Amino acid sequence: MNGMEIAPQMELLGFALIAGVFALFAAIEMVSPARPPVRGRRWLTNLALFAIDTLAVRLLIPLLMAGVAVLAAERGWGLLNVIAWPGWAEFALAIVVLDVALYLQHWATHRVPLLWRLHKVHHSDPTFDVTTAARFHPVEMIASMGWKMAVVLVLGLPVAAVLTFVLVFNLATLFTHANFALPRWAESPVRAILVTPDMHRIHHSSWQQETDSNYGTLFSVWDRIFRTYTSNARGG
Repeated sequence: MNGMEIAPQMELLGFALIAGVFALFAAIEMVSPARPPVRGRRWLTNLALFAIDTLAVRLLIPLLMAGVAVLAAERGWGLLNVIAWPGWAEFALAIVVLDVALYLQHWATHRVPLLWRLHKVHHSDPTFDVTTAARFHPVEMIASMGWKMAVVLVLGLPVAAVLTFVLVFNLATLFTHANFALPRWAESPVRAILVTPDMHRIHHSSWQQETDSNYGTLFSVWDRIFRTYTSNARGG
């Protein structure tokens, strides 16, 4: 079985895991929300956008990230397919590079007016919970996939690392948008490495200076390195 046959199966398993984690986080929000929950029609809107986004990306860009990684490996395209690195180093590099690439993409959506017009669909959610992670403009999702595929292709990132990153990044997106908080004793040590819901909630503030901060989704270090980190919220 070749890479093109394995990738769709792994993506299907990943989707099932993501659906399970979504249900888990939604249940935790019901039992112990960080803020009073607002569901109703906005849940329907957010999930409908997710369905439209998924369909649009699948129809217009059928290969997706894993497919491009398989193609690059089979044809020897990309930096890592020209310069041999140890497998563990290639895997680690792929995770780090993809995460910083998506940090930069997120930063750009707040700085470039045309991109912001698309991205503000995400920020227009009147509240903040796990379904906010699904609320994106379809054109932004298509552009985002194109950017990620370009990174995978140029660097020749390994298929296993790409599949792992896609899964972890999607789970992290659900986690950072969840309407619950970590215990106080866990927040600081976890936030030293990973983005937490409390950290990302600041990014969804109504105060522009806070909205233009905390762009990370997986690793929190990029916001500190690029000086876009806000530790505590002032706005509502």
